[in-house]
Amino acid sequence: MSQEVENIQPSYPLFRNDEYKENLANKRALYEERHPQEQIDEVFEWTTTKEYQELNFNREALTVNPAKACQPLGAVLCALGFEKTMPYVHGSQGCVAYFRTYFNRHFKEPVACVSDSMTEDAAVFGGQKNMMAGLENAKALYNPDIIAVSTTCMAEVIGDDLNAFINNTKKAGHVEQDYPTPFAHTPSFVGSHTTGWDNMFEGMIKYFTLNHMDDKKVGSNNKINLVPGFETYLGNFRVMHRMLKEMGVDYSLLSDPSEVLDTPADGTFRMYAGGTTQAEIKDAPNAIDTLLLQPWQLEKTKKFVQTVWNQPATAINIPMGLEWTDQFLMKISELTGKPIAASLELERGRLVDMMTDSHAWLHGKKFALYGDADFVMGMTKFLLEVGAEPSDVLCNHANKRWLKAMNKMLSESPYGVNTQVHIGRDLWHFRSLMFTNKPDFMIGNSYGKFIQRDTFYKGEEHEVPLIRIGFPIFDRHHLHRMTTLGYEGAIYMLTTLVNAVLEQLDKETKGMGTTDYNYDLIR
Repeated sequence: MSQEVENIQPSYPLFRNDEYKENLANKRALYEERHPQEQIDEVFEWTTTKEYQELNFNREALTVNPAKACQPLGAVLCALGFEKTMPYVHGSQGCVAYFRTYFNRHFKEPVACVSDSMTEDAAVFGGQKNMMAGLENAKALYNPDIIAVSTTCMAEVIGDDLNAFINNTKKAGHVEQDYPTPFAHTPSFVGSHTTGWDNMFEGMIKYFTLNHMDDKKVGSNNKINLVPGFETYLGNFRVMHRMLKEMGVDYSLLSDPSEVLDTPADGTFRMYAGGTTQAEIKDAPNAIDTLLLQPWQLEKTKKFVQTVWNQPATAINIPMGLEWTDQFLMKISELTGKPIAASLELERGRLVDMMTDSHAWLHGKKFALYGDADFVMGMTKFLLEVGAEPSDVLCNHANKRWLKAMNKMLSESPYGVNTQVHIGRDLWHFRSLMFTNKPDFMIGNSYGKFIQRDTFYKGEEHEVPLIRIGFPIFDRHHLHRMTTLGYEGAIYMLTTLVNAVLEQLDKETKGMGTTDYNYDLIR
C-alpha cells in the first residue's frame, strides 16, 4: 500500500489501483453494515422528487450544509485587514485551527491567528486566566501593534465578559494600559461570518474613535471611507484602490487584507503586510461620508457611523454589474466633486461591448445561485442585465427586508418574474430545487460540487454544472485573486459565465457526426 519515490501519485488515480479498490471493498463488506445498492438507489431517486422537496422544505429541526460559516471566522478576516494586527480568539484551540485551515484552503496562504486555548477547566471557571496569559504571550511572541479579540461558542455560553477580562489583564500588568485591544463578542451559534465581520469592525472603530470625537469634524479631511464587509476576492480591494485613484479621490479603505493574504514567495515570511493603519482609523470620522460596499451585512457599522461619526452612510448597492457600478461612481463623484475618470468611461464601454457580444449565448439561460446577501443580490442584478434568468436564489442568513428588496428588483425585469427567492434555507434545500426546477447552471462556492455530482448521478441529462463564484473556493486555484466589483469585476464575471455556457455546449456537441454541428471553427 506504500507509495514509490519514483512514482508519487495523488489520491486520484492512486485509489483506483487494485489494492485500494480491494481494501475499500473489504471495508464495505465487513464493517459498514451497508444497505443493498438497490435500496440506496431507490432512496436517492425519491430524494429527487417533488414529493421529497415538499417534505424537505417543511423541515424545521435540522440544518444540512447551511451555506454560511460562523461569526468568529468573519471577525478574523476583519482583523487581518488592519496593519500589524493579530486576530485573537478567546476560545478553544480547535476553533482557531478551523478558521486558519478554512482561510488557508481558500487563499492558499498562511493565516496568522492565535487562541488562548480554553479547555474544560475554563469552561467551568471562566477563561480570564487564559486571557491574561494569552494576551501577554501573543504580544511577546508576535509583536503586533494591535490584538483584535473575538469569541467562540464556549466563551459565549459561559458568559465571559471580554471588556472586563481585557481590563483586568491590563490592570494586572500583563499588557500595557494603552495597548490597543479592540474586541467583539462573536457567538458562533447565532448570525454568520458576515455578522462576525460587522461585529469586529464595529469593535475596531469603537475602540479607536468612540471616546476621541471632540476634535472630529465631518468632511474636514476631504476623504471618502469605504467599508468592504466580508470580502474574499482580493481583486475587489485592488479595483477599489484603482478606480478611486484614477478619479483623484482621497479615500480610506477600512480593513484591507489584500497584501497579507497574497504575499510573494521571495524568501521572506511576512506575518503582517499592508492593511489599514491606526492613523486612518482615527481619522475616519473626519471623512465626507462612509460608503458600505455590502450594506446588507453591515448594520452595526452603519448605526455607529451615523450616530457616533455623524456621517450619513449614504445608501448604495454593492457595486456589481453595470448599473450599480454606475451608481457607485456617480455617488463618489457627487460627494467629492471629482469627475468620473475617462479611463473608467472607456472600461465601461468595453463592458457594454462585451455584454452585447455575449448576449446571444446568455439570453434565456437559467441560473440558480446561493451565497451571502449582498453578493447574491449583486449577481442576480447582473444576470438580469445580461438577459439571463435567475431561477432560484438562496441566502441562508438574509432577512425579510432583503427578501422584499430582492423581489422588488426581480419584479422590475422580465427576466426575473419567475424567480423564487429563499431565505433561511440550506444547501440540502437547494439540492432539491436543482432536481425539481432544473436550471442550466448553478452559481456558488465549492460545496455545490456535491450537488452537481448528485444531479449527474441521476443521469447526464439531469446534471447541473457548477460555476464557482463565491466563498469558499477550495477545489480551484487562484480564483480568490479575481474581481467581482466594478466594471472590471463585471468583465470577469461575464467572461466566466459565457465561457461556462460555451464549455457546456462543447460537452453536449462532441459526438463525431452525430451532435457536432456547431460551426464555430469553420474556416
